[in-house]
Amino acid sequence: MSHTQDERHPFLDDLTPDATLISSVLRGPVVGRDNIRIAVDAVGTFYVSQTPTFVQAIGSRLFLEYEAVLTSGESLSAVVVVDRNADGSVPRVSVRMSPLGAVLTLATHLRESLSKQLPEHVFL
Repeated sequence: MSHTQDERHPFLDDLTPDATLISSVLRGPVVGRDNIRIAVDAVGTFYVSQTPTFVQAIGSRLFLEYEAVLTSGESLSAVVVVDRNADGSVPRVSVRMSPLGAVLTLATHLRESLSKQLPEHVFL
């Protein structure tokens, strides 16, 4: 879910101050708009490519699916579910990724790059 400077991100621009992010690559939730942005931006640095395969809003939820290739060469599939409030703000984002090998590689990279910025309990 990388984006250019002029493009609106599918959810980062609308996060509530106390939003939560849960993901297959994390042990616990990342809480707070700024922390979620740090985590999502870091994930993007480990992608060589990212290709959207499905985007659809159903009611108050946005579903995004994409395929990515990690800098390690591993392929990864992801499903992102973005919950929106009536005002359009985003209190919760869930990211499920597979296969396990790529998930563990990405989790390790996140721990290494963000261990000084996010609480220890969020990492695998």
